[in-house]
Amino acid sequence: MQYLEKAVEIAREAGALLANYYERRVAFESKGEFDLVTEADRASEKLIVERLSSHFPSHGILAEEGGGHESASEYRWYVDPLDGTTNFAHSFPMFNVTLALARGEDLIAGVVFVPLTNELFTAERGAGAYLNNRRIHVSSAKRLAESLSSTGFPSRKRQHNANIYFYYQLAMASHGVRRTGSAAIDIAYVACGRLDFFWEFGLKPWDVAAGSLLVQEAGGRVSEMEGAAHSVTGSESFLSDNGALHGEILEIFGEVFRGEMRYPMPELAASR
Repeated sequence: MQYLEKAVEIAREAGALLANYYERRVAFESKGEFDLVTEADRASEKLIVERLSSHFPSHGILAEEGGGHESASEYRWYVDPLDGTTNFAHSFPMFNVTLALARGEDLIAGVVFVPLTNELFTAERGAGAYLNNRRIHVSSAKRLAESLSSTGFPSRKRQHNANIYFYYQLAMASHGVRRTGSAAIDIAYVACGRLDFFWEFGLKPWDVAAGSLLVQEAGGRVSEMEGAAHSVTGSESFLSDNGALHGEILEIFGEVFRGEMRYPMPELAASR
């Protein structure tokens, strides 16, 4: 419990810091052609790394902005000090702080904190998943046609990303697909049943580590989009769902991977 309690304490402190920056509408800058970074990202990461290093000096830390460090310890923290930076930079109120701890390949604790709504998602291996200290569970949806999902698109090389095909097929086959711009929140929403599933290509370990544990502890499933076991550090695609929809989702994903479109893309002229 010490790990989770300290992670919660640190996430809340970093979240308060982000909320303060958000109210001030700080400027952003580019890191690469599309990726954004703000003073808030760096300040939040500095705070988190300092707190983790103080409480757990032997642990390794992998953080998005590069402020972490490796160690010989089997314990490693995955840190996203500001997930949803583009949202944050444009004052779109959908962003969070996320921390997760792994022992070797096994995730053992995870936190996703959404400061503007004061929603704290927590999970510990074998102890369930919680939202503001209330036990949460994945949805009971049993048919893809009755589901609501979410996905995301990369900020870089968007023209090379095939997710638009998956997006269209799933949008047509279900109640709809949302796009919030914050993977950790999307995955947490799967864990608490607000969404039935979430998928995306090219996510980083800090994007999915906490959420993966949340979904599994809430009774859901996590895998790669082609069905293989998901690795936080080694997978190029990610799927989390309520378990009941897993097979049907993989079936339609398989069709898209093979170029078999169940729902043909509309002609542009037809929309006029």
